[in-house]
Amino acid sequence: MTAMIKPTTKPAATTKQVKLAVRTRAVPAVSRAIAILRLLGKAKEPMGVNAIAQALDLIPSTCLHILRTLVVERLIAVDGETKRYRLGMGMLTLARSARDANAFPSTVQAGLDRLSSKWGVTAIGVDVTDQEQMVVVALSRSNLPFRLHVDVGSVFPALLSATGRLVAAFGGQPLPELKRRYQKLRWDKPLDFDAWYKEVIFARKHHYSIDRNTYIAGLNIAAVPVLDDAEHITHTIVCASLADQLTKAQQLKLIAAMQLEARLLMRPTLE
Repeated sequence: MTAMIKPTTKPAATTKQVKLAVRTRAVPAVSRAIAILRLLGKAKEPMGVNAIAQALDLIPSTCLHILRTLVVERLIAVDGETKRYRLGMGMLTLARSARDANAFPSTVQAGLDRLSSKWGVTAIGVDVTDQEQMVVVALSRSNLPFRLHVDVGSVFPALLSATGRLVAAFGGQPLPELKRRYQKLRWDKPLDFDAWYKEVIFARKHHYSIDRNTYIAGLNIAAVPVLDDAEHITHTIVCASLADQLTKAQQLKLIAAMQLEARLLMRPTLE
């Protein structure tokens, strides 16, 4: 058997790799502006310059310059008397534009309404095109007293709950990376990684996943994948119910209905 000898020095980066590194280099001012927008988005009340600067470890004068620019662009608004900042109406315009540019929220909505109405569940459309996080982009609530506290625009780690098992199953990430990311998640009743990964394998085989009482105690959360032509996950359809709300047979029928809705979304458009 011939031994493989690895080079002791790294090969020179190709021109393509160098260009890619330049394109992805962080721009501090942009990163800080985004951090400010995210902070104000999470804040329950408007915030002053010093509070924002302290929360993000920014120099107050630098923070003020960025805030003023964001005000001019109408992405944030400032109260003239209190000098406190909050998100502006320009963010709503951007959100609407992003929603209009993405066909999934509008195309999935009718299916979510059918699921929530028939089964008494909270039905959710989730975007997982960014494998670091999942974003709720569509929502339909049932008329039952039970309500899951989630809104359009809510963001969660991509490997969390039932959707997370599907992201792991159809996202193409290597096992060591999945394990590293999984260890950072927070669950009400966490599984060890090996037990979780067995459910990932199940999800890959059967095209659905159920989080039973682990992510949020007292809830069953089922998810099915929406895949592209390369069998890569782009979205999920999620239904949440109380742990004892549906029998096992009913849960499986619900999943079959969810898979039907997913197939309708993946069906090629007829010319």
